[in-house]
Amino acid sequence: VGVPSKDSLPKKRPIYEDKKKKKAPQQPENKEVSEALEISVPVEVVEQGIPEKEETPPSEEEETEDAGLDDWEAMASDEEREQEGNTIHIEVQEKPEEEEEEEDEEEDEEEEESEDEEEEGESEGSEGDEEDEKMSDEKESGKTLDKKPSKDVSSDSEYDSDDDRTKEERAYDKAKRRIEKRRLEHSKNVNTEKLRAPIICVLGHVDTGKTKILDKFDRENVRIPGMLIIDTPGHESFRLYDWKKSPDSDVAATLKKQKKNTKDEFEERAKAIIVEFAQQGLNAALFYENKDPRTFVSLVPTSAHTGDGMGSLIYLLVELTQTMLSKRLAHCEELRAQVMEVKALPGMGTTIDVILINGRLKEGDTIIVPGVEGPIVTQIRGLLLPPPMKELRVKNQYEKHKEVEAAQGVKILGKDLEKTLAGLPLLVAYKDDEIPVLKDELIHELKQTLNAIKLEEKGVYVQASTLGSLEALLEFLKTSEVPYAGINIGPVHKKDVMKASVMLEHDQQYAVILAFDVRIERDAQEMADSLGVRIFSAEIIYHLFDAFTKYRQDYKKQKQEEFKHIAVFPCKMKILPQYIFNSRDPIVIGVTVEAGQVKQGTPMCVPSKNFVDIGIVTSIEINHKQVDVAKKGQEVCVKIEPIPGESPKMFGRHFEATDILVSKISRQSIDALKDWFRDEMQKSDWQLIVELKKVFEII
Repeated sequence: VGVPSKDSLPKKRPIYEDKKKKKAPQQPENKEVSEALEISVPVEVVEQGIPEKEETPPSEEEETEDAGLDDWEAMASDEEREQEGNTIHIEVQEKPEEEEEEEDEEEDEEEEESEDEEEEGESEGSEGDEEDEKMSDEKESGKTLDKKPSKDVSSDSEYDSDDDRTKEERAYDKAKRRIEKRRLEHSKNVNTEKLRAPIICVLGHVDTGKTKILDKFDRENVRIPGMLIIDTPGHESFRLYDWKKSPDSDVAATLKKQKKNTKDEFEERAKAIIVEFAQQGLNAALFYENKDPRTFVSLVPTSAHTGDGMGSLIYLLVELTQTMLSKRLAHCEELRAQVMEVKALPGMGTTIDVILINGRLKEGDTIIVPGVEGPIVTQIRGLLLPPPMKELRVKNQYEKHKEVEAAQGVKILGKDLEKTLAGLPLLVAYKDDEIPVLKDELIHELKQTLNAIKLEEKGVYVQASTLGSLEALLEFLKTSEVPYAGINIGPVHKKDVMKASVMLEHDQQYAVILAFDVRIERDAQEMADSLGVRIFSAEIIYHLFDAFTKYRQDYKKQKQEEFKHIAVFPCKMKILPQYIFNSRDPIVIGVTVEAGQVKQGTPMCVPSKNFVDIGIVTSIEINHKQVDVAKKGQEVCVKIEPIPGESPKMFGRHFEATDILVSKISRQSIDALKDWFRDEMQKSDWQLIVELKKVFEII
């Protein structure tokens, strides 16, 4: 059957009454499908005798697709019903996008015109008509099985799958893809010719001259724009230095002018340092003797007082950074910045000190910084740098900059920075829709860091101002064998006290909060006092640790005093028959301590004589001198007084010289020893406890 093309048919709107009712209840779907048709790249069916179905979809989709047919196709479907018995040949051809857009516009106009007529039949007979429509679709699908699947159908299904997501989710994914693309481009466009300033961290013990050396640094003509140096004087975060011109002598030239005894002493000291490095697993050599800098650490002799060796030190740093580390120092526009400290400055409010490692920061940028209660979104109101040769952490007349390029230590002014969390990255959002993506990145990074910290079942609750100080404090507690069961960052709130109070049920000595460099809320302190939770606060780790150690010792002494009548130390004594000084009330005899330790107050019994209790040790003497404890192997004289309320036992009647005397232990006494007297027990004492448990049948 030859069907005329669309162009040859007269351009008039066809009227068919039987379709009015069918299309009316599906108007909302009609609009959605027409939008989908505009977006996709469709394939137009040339002959109009067939609707646009080209494969057998599920019955639910059939209704929506049929609703999207244009008027020409609808008219053609009417013709098809008349010619059900005839076979049909179909040709499919792609049309240019421009023609498709024009046709889509025509279809939209025709559908809008027919809307008014269809509104009348909206509420009538929709159910019955849908069934008829399904039946007609089934017939049509039987004839069109040999068709190829069109691009229209696939693009529609793609659109439908996209449509399952909300508008916010689509915007989120779009922003995420944009950020990833930008980062990828920046990583590709790395400029190896242009180097950023290296970041150098100066480590050393207190008063070894770290700061003095930095004060002597010079400015040299080198490719790198400068050096960002981080000094580490205890717990302070970092300092920024510049260099001043001053001629310094080379260390090798200075050495040649020295006397022989001075040279010998220098070589002796240098060898000692090389040995110390070797003990740490590091190869080291004096820089002018070092032929393999990749394997051996270069040692530079310096004098911060005279400036000797400073030029050599700078030369080595510059050579290392410009050769071996040039790829890592290559200029990259991808922003990398780390929040180091949060400070309140008079007249400026709360500011944050940031190390800008890569990229650049501009005034007015929207930044996302980690916060105690979640990421903080704010704008940069000012970028402050100290004058040359001044430190960032010292009060100075700051210089304001519109833009700062890496690597720099920069102070940032902005709103809502009070609850900023130091130790995590700072991110910049270039568009508003990137903010939620970057917030999630920061939350994920913080969770990952905190989850990596292993906690104990019983231990103290640790709170610190920054992530770095928290990790430093935990490492210190670990080496000091102080267990920690909970951690948090930021001020101490009531919820933290509640978490710490859990230890009151398990082990009261750990019902403690160690608050390092953080504020304690008043209601939290009141709650801690009422519950019995101790809060120790200090700005120096060692002071905090000392306060907690003193508390633990005092608590332990208090508990030892409380449990000293319950705790029974294990001992086994053999009677010396030639030293029986008094046989009854009190028994005074000479004994040899075969195992364990004898203390005043230890109850004694004789297992071989039906576990008869002979009394309590009230005095111990060695060579007529009274002692508190007698250890294994010692020969001592003991005075054993009868237990109050019991009849006195007698040597010779209740026990003999051949009987072994042991301390009478119980489950309560063993538990008391484990909890409060563990330091006074030795390994052999615990072995004796195991032996006596079998004798006394203690579970």
